[in-house]
Amino acid sequence: MNRRTRTALLGSALLLTVAAAAGSAGASASDESKRETVPAGVSATGESEREAAALTGKAKLYRSAGDDITFSFDAHLAAKDKADPMKATGTFEFSHYLNGEGARAKAKVDCLLTGGKVAVVSGVITDSDLPGAEGKRVGITVHDVGRRDRLGYSWASTGSPVETKDLPKCVGSAPFEKVRKGTGDFTVVPWQPEL
Repeated sequence: MNRRTRTALLGSALLLTVAAAAGSAGASASDESKRETVPAGVSATGESEREAAALTGKAKLYRSAGDDITFSFDAHLAAKDKADPMKATGTFEFSHYLNGEGARAKAKVDCLLTGGKVAVVSGVITDSDLPGAEGKRVGITVHDVGRRDRLGYSWASTGSPVETKDLPKCVGSAPFEKVRKGTGDFTVVPWQPEL
């Protein structure tokens, strides 16, 4: 190949490279302008964005004595709030009965942190038939391992949510309890913060 042919080919390759880069930059600018005009929770292609984190589901815990212990979760962190787990919303409920005695409670979510298949959610009890429980913050940890999930709660060492004092947001215990087989399971959507 002579020098003139080689120079022409290199020039053509250079022009193609510059054109491709310009097209890519134009597409990026176009994509950027789309992002600014798209409503929150919707991607530039019009598809809904995945929420930043979630903990959902209902199941009973296993206890050899036959205790009826149920936990249910409907906790979410919106995509737009990805950087602030304390903007999580939703509720969770729990109950514990044995031989017809026990109590139930419902809490409003005030924090949700998830990592992989583990979630920690906290909330303030808004409704309960356990005297002294309303207004107390409780935290629960869930390990989503399929239909044999595990769970732990902030009052594990005190015995009652009423005995928990000044619990910070998003604090729970290790998930030491097991879900009773066949009673349901929990689903964790992992949080993926930009670090």
